[in-house]
Order: sequence, then C-alpha cells, then structure tokens
Amino acid sequence: MTAVFGLLESMTERISNIIKQGANSRLSDKEFLENEIAKWKISPQRMMQIKGHLYYNGEHDILKRKRTAIGEGGKETIVNNIPNNKIIDNQYAKIADQKTNYLLGKPFVIEGENEKYISLLKNIFDKRFMRTMKNVGREVLNGGIAWLYPYYDADGKFTFRMFPSYEILPFWEDSEHTILDFAVRLYLVEGYEGINPVIIEKAEIYTKDGIYRYILDNSVLIEDISEDNDINQIIISDENGNKNGFNWQRIPLIPIKYNEQEMPLLKKVKSLQDGINTMLSDFENNMQEDARNTILVIKNYDGEDLGEFRKNLSTYGAVKVRTVEGAEGGIDTLQISVNSENYKSILDLLKKALIENAMGYDAKSDKIGANPNQMNIQSMYSDIDLDANNMETELQAAFEDILWFVNAHLANTGQGNFENEKVNITFNRDILINETEAIEGIQKSVGILSDETLVEMHPWVNDVQQELNRLKKQHESDYNPAELNEDKDSDADE
Repeated sequence: MTAVFGLLESMTERISNIIKQGANSRLSDKEFLENEIAKWKISPQRMMQIKGHLYYNGEHDILKRKRTAIGEGGKETIVNNIPNNKIIDNQYAKIADQKTNYLLGKPFVIEGENEKYISLLKNIFDKRFMRTMKNVGREVLNGGIAWLYPYYDADGKFTFRMFPSYEILPFWEDSEHTILDFAVRLYLVEGYEGINPVIIEKAEIYTKDGIYRYILDNSVLIEDISEDNDINQIIISDENGNKNGFNWQRIPLIPIKYNEQEMPLLKKVKSLQDGINTMLSDFENNMQEDARNTILVIKNYDGEDLGEFRKNLSTYGAVKVRTVEGAEGGIDTLQISVNSENYKSILDLLKKALIENAMGYDAKSDKIGANPNQMNIQSMYSDIDLDANNMETELQAAFEDILWFVNAHLANTGQGNFENEKVNITFNRDILINETEAIEGIQKSVGILSDETLVEMHPWVNDVQQELNRLKKQHESDYNPAELNEDKDSDADE
C-alpha cells in the first residue's frame, strides 16, 4: 500500500511536497488524497452536479415540500391533513434535450485530405460513438463537464466510454483547467458481505504511470484485492490468451466542458424551475381546499390563543363558537375565489424567463406562426445558437485530445502514422429552416460558389461526399462518348 502510493510522489509537486500541519507534523500522500476526496464528496460544486442529474430525471426539490401553518405560540407547524400536491413540469429536462439535440442530434461530418485516414476515422467514430457523444452532450449540460475514457473492450475493440461529472475529482496542473495532472474516479458498485447485499464505494486513481484501484471504506483508502491489480491502463490479450499491459503517454481521461467555468445548466435556472413547480402545486392545492377558500369571521370564539385558532382553521377547516352573556355566537364568511388567470400569467412569465436564462428557444413562438421566413426563424434560434458556439468551441478542443488517442491506437496497431494529418469536424446543427428560401439561395449562387459548398448547404443532403460522388457518376454517364456513339449508330440503322 505504502509503496503504491509512493509512485504518486513523482506525479505532482502538490503531493510530493511535504504538507505541514503545524510546525512538526506531516500529512502523508495517502492522507492528502483521503482528505481531498472527503471534501469533494460534499462540495457545493459536486452537489450541483448531482442535482443536475436529479432534476433531469424528475427528482425535484418540490417532492420534499411540507405544508406548514402558524401554530401555537406563533410557531411554524407542519400540517399533514391538507392537500400537499407536488407537481413537476420539467422544463429543465426539455431545455437540456433541446440543446443536446440542437448540436449533437445529427451525425457530425469528418473531412480531410487523406482519404485512408478519413475512412479509418469513420470506422472508429461510428454510430455507437455518435450516441456516446450525444450522451456526453447531455452530461455536459447536467454537470458542467463530462469525461471520455478511451479503452479496449473485451473483444479488443478500441472505443470510448463516458464518465459522469460527479464521479471524477480532477487535479489540474494549470489554473485554466486545460492540463490534467491526475484524477480520482469515485463510483458505487453492488456487492455482498456474506449473503447480504451491500453498496461498495470504489476509487480509481488515474495517473501517467497507470491506474490504481482501491475501496473507500469510511473515508479510508484500502487496496482493492478483488480486482486485478495490474496498474497498466491498457490490457490486450494475444492469440494465446496471454494478457499484455501497456500505458498511454497521457492520462486516459478527456475533459469536455459546457463552458469555461464548468458551470452546469441547472445553476442558471433552478430557481425558475422550482417556481414553476411551486405555482402549479399551489394552484392544485387551492383548488382542493374548498373549505379554506373562505375567511371566517368568528363571533365569541371559544379560545384565547390566536395561534390555536390558526392551527385549528388550517388543520380542520373549522372552529368552535359559543354564546356569551346573551350575545349569540356565530360565523360570517368572506369568500375568496382562486383566479386561475393570475396563475397562468405567472407561469407564462416563469417559463419565458427559464427559456431566456437557459438560452434555449420557444418552439411555439409567435415569431414563426404567421410568417415563417428565415429571418424570423434565425431570430428564434439566436440564443441557443450563441450558446452552441461556446459549447462547440469546447468540443473542438476536446476532439484534439480524442484524435491523439485515436492516432496512437492506429499507429500501435500498424494501421499508419497520421500524427500530422489535419481533420475538420463539423457539427450539423438541427435548426428549423425554410427549405424553399434555402434552395432558392443555392440556385442563385451557382457559378459563384463551388459545387461542394452548394451541396453542403443543401437541406436535403446528409453526406456531402456521397452526394458529390453521385453527381460525378451522373455527369460521366451523361457525357460518355461510347454511349453517344451507340446512339448515333442506332439512328443510322433506322
């Protein structure tokens, strides 16, 4: 255990330096990691990352709501026998899906001059990888950051796996968070103690020297003897079934961020989403509280404590009255009506504010209802397009790291050295367009722009290179001299 952690001393000055607690005490590397993990587990940043996933899956704070009333002595008291609806209108999940599909809903395009290289990349960046990237896009929004892990699966195929934001504790070399020093992955697995099922907390430390695996038991790191303790990052079996271990020259974790601050989308709109849920729940509560929609004017109230009166009124919807010195007791009422239009107006304001703060778009906007021209459509998409630009910048930077691992894989497997090859990754945004206007614009640009550019801009084309090949084949067929001579001979014979 001590020897294994000794390897960490070469990774970073943060761990290799002596960390003092007072004048004569020293914090060991193992203790340092345990303390960092303990702080990170309950940190506000990680709590918000977890909250982003919970809100996306419909686990909102409204579900923990309690109905309260002013009780005896003016103290707030929980009231259990009155309506307590917990309605969720998950606008956050709708916006997260909207933004994910806008940028990553369609397959991205891979272009480059080396056709062999592009063909190899398309084999790796297949439909499975496209799906992984779409999941990464959703994770990036929920957690502010996501992680791709390049590895070889059980069949020896090179592929990528996503780790969610709340599983990874990164240690960066720079303040801009661009160079990863090492990282800790914390995750839960199901296991057994005898015949009793238990949840086991595991920790993996990713370094340039390999991956070290542990169990976190009561905040203490213990070597995981249940796992194959080979620290190598890559395990490949040869033809005889022998396992060979290798390491990448980089830490096999690729960060993909939503923005420079790594701020989850939920942090921008949580109060608005909570407001929507609260308004809907309160409206439903008021509709069900028939007896409590009336203010009671009490004569000769049987009791002196106003808090007791409020509690009885909230709990039972009734109070006791009596006749005092010839004055008859009784209750008069003031009726209160619930105005649904007020709720509707507030809900509309909250939903519009959520869309604007999340930088999404309203698909039911009046801007395109009566006049769906391209300018109105672009105006509707302006906010989500700006946010997508920022997200795409982070994705393009991440693809440089992805391609490094892909190129290393191709070189190691003897498929070629493509280290200096240039590749363009183009994301096809799923934007609503006026196809008639777009096609008319393309027709008017013939002779001004190249055929490749015109084909790329056409709304009916998914694979630009495939469509260009079809055009080329069609062009050659139309002007084939042999076919022309056959036609002339046929005419002469007639």
